[in-house]
Amino acid sequence: MGESSSSTMEKLAHDMDIEEREGEEVHDLESDTLHTPLLKKRRNGGLSASHLAMVGAKVSHIESLDYEINESDLFKHDWRNRSTTEVFQYILLKWALAFLVGLLTGVIASVINLAIENIAGYKMLHMVEFVRDKSYWTGFAYFTVINMILTLFATVLCVVFAPTAAGPGIPEIKAYLNGVDTPNMYGASVLIVKIFGSIGAVAAGLNLGKEGPLVHIGACIANLLSQGGSDKYKLNWRWLRYFKNDRDRRDLITCGTSAGVCAAFRSPIGGVLFALEEVATWLRNALLWRTFFSTAVVVVVLRGFIELCNSGKCGLFGKGGLILFDVSDITVTYHVNDIIPVTLVGIIGGVLGGIYNIYLPKVLRLYSLINQKGKMPQIILSLSVCLFTSVSLYFLPFLVPCMPCDESLSVACPTSGRSGNFKQFNCPNGYYNDLATLLHATNDDAVRNIFSTSTATEFRVDSLLIFFVLYCILGLVTFGIAVPSGLFLPIILMGSAYGRLIGLAFKAYIHIDQGLYAVLGAAALMSGIMRMTVSVCVIFLELNNNLLILPHTMFVLLIAKCVGDAMNPSIYEIILDMKGLPFLDANPEPWMRNLTVEELAQVKPPVISLEVIEKVSKIMTILRNTCHNGFPVIDQDSEVKEIHGLVLRSHLITILKKKWFHNERRSTEDLEVREKFSSIELSEKEAKIEDLDLSEEEMEMYVDLHPFTNRTPYTVVETMSVAKAMVLFRQCALRHLLIVPKYQGPGIAPIVGILTRQDLRAHNILNVFPDIKKKAHVN
Repeated sequence: MGESSSSTMEKLAHDMDIEEREGEEVHDLESDTLHTPLLKKRRNGGLSASHLAMVGAKVSHIESLDYEINESDLFKHDWRNRSTTEVFQYILLKWALAFLVGLLTGVIASVINLAIENIAGYKMLHMVEFVRDKSYWTGFAYFTVINMILTLFATVLCVVFAPTAAGPGIPEIKAYLNGVDTPNMYGASVLIVKIFGSIGAVAAGLNLGKEGPLVHIGACIANLLSQGGSDKYKLNWRWLRYFKNDRDRRDLITCGTSAGVCAAFRSPIGGVLFALEEVATWLRNALLWRTFFSTAVVVVVLRGFIELCNSGKCGLFGKGGLILFDVSDITVTYHVNDIIPVTLVGIIGGVLGGIYNIYLPKVLRLYSLINQKGKMPQIILSLSVCLFTSVSLYFLPFLVPCMPCDESLSVACPTSGRSGNFKQFNCPNGYYNDLATLLHATNDDAVRNIFSTSTATEFRVDSLLIFFVLYCILGLVTFGIAVPSGLFLPIILMGSAYGRLIGLAFKAYIHIDQGLYAVLGAAALMSGIMRMTVSVCVIFLELNNNLLILPHTMFVLLIAKCVGDAMNPSIYEIILDMKGLPFLDANPEPWMRNLTVEELAQVKPPVISLEVIEKVSKIMTILRNTCHNGFPVIDQDSEVKEIHGLVLRSHLITILKKKWFHNERRSTEDLEVREKFSSIELSEKEAKIEDLDLSEEEMEMYVDLHPFTNRTPYTVVETMSVAKAMVLFRQCALRHLLIVPKYQGPGIAPIVGILTRQDLRAHNILNVFPDIKKKAHVN
């Protein structure tokens, strides 16, 4: 026993020394991020990696989440003793919270839509009045100042109150649902900033969409409902106690994500499939039902607002944001002549998507250098982009000639205000400016105009080219500034422009309306950039309300994804890697089959373990000098040492905080533990080691860890390949994976090592085994 204790303390001292060096490296990395773009990967001599990542526009300390069910004696007793009423209450509350997520997301999305439409609409209306009066410079000054004020409002909200609200939030949500805790991402302040910031940024005419922020808003609503409020101000109602764990919180955030997509596109099935295909790592059948229920509630709310707005109670510009596009009255015919242009739409979508994914990270790295210099540079950057956008949107329509209205059209031409095609702008009566039709409109209105059908002669080739080039530039320079932003709408606008151009180029041969080619181009580019197929297909199907275009949409999506995959990963994967978020992919690298988990364990520091009955002083020493979140518990009373289980850091801190100690080494009765602790209480992670204050007498006491130890941790034998271990780790939503020896007996340590998320990441392994990839290619 003495030799064992001495050996353990030697390992502990060795590990503390390593931890100190790692701590210095982490400190250096944090300070170094002020001079480097985003977070660069650091090569070091081991598998250890930084616990810092970019969350929104802020460098934050990250940890993994405890999605695994903890089968300790205390947790199992609580589950066994839940009454039928409590189980029914738990299930009912899951559905009630899913309903509230859908309801609130639908209401907030409708308010955001109407606010953007009215603010941007009135801005455009007054600007056009100045142009009609030939007060061109006054109109430009008015247009630019309003845009700058709205951009300043959105930027200050993000920079000052909630830096994590900047950007779309989807990469962070994807990481969270994969098992990475992204702090300060789902609080009340983030929700408020996301709502008002997205209204200001989109209404300012920036090339940003509200769709990404709506996904984040849905996730924030779900988090706040499940936790009873924010970290500082929350409700401690008894019925909310069931949801004080990472697993149920994850499930509800998945519902919120689906609800956000549904609210953005009025696409309930597309919202569910978006969660399934893009963001959710684990989606059980029961959770699938609840996400579908949430999106159904959102659709009902949106439909209610649509009927309200149809009655004229939503202001001058209160209809556009709720319905993007409807072509249910268009008949689509299938003809062999359409195969070549449709194929070309898919190929160009994949190529452009790959090129976009090459250059956007370069812009983001440049912006990160600017943003890390302080708050004022972030504000100046946003205002600079706004100024460039305003100048381009206002003056470019003056470059194209006016076009005469077609008297055979059934719609008004020209239009000088509100929503609609054929904007008159600077043209005389009976003429319209086709480029102003696209640029002097809200983003949603621009989509409807370029998607419009039966308007084969509305847009000139040069106008579409100017629009396409401008939005490609704006799509690169706007994403990354410190405002809530989304990628969906900019991609739709870019893709629809080149799709319509292809329709114009082949107009003598095609049998599909040019507006539908714009739809196909938008879908193809979205697949080329985001690499989504099924969810995008259903979203566009629900948007255009026409099943006949389904085969064409599927065709271009598959082609664009194949072409894009041949060039680089999806944009969200690239952003995840740039931000340093340790996302685990579904498929391990092929060379991981040539490496065993034992080899990984050998390049890691020795495992720090605890005994079933441990001294308080040793626990305190370990917690103060390491940052590990899980510790194997070893039963050393028998001749052959055995793994008793795994105890979490948060549980140890809770035990020490309550000072549940004994004067002698002894086991405790279950009743003693249940009187002092509950499984729900242990699920909370609010206590910190710095808050503990123990006397010297208490430090000499003992703690019985067996009631708190997860008796069934996942283990793998040391000869297992890293590829197989990674699949197990991801599919079972693990935080720790214990490595056990192939043979057990006297004198053999019961545990070889412990793997975490960072240990299974490809670039961390290649830092230690740089030749393993080359050997795999040779073999």
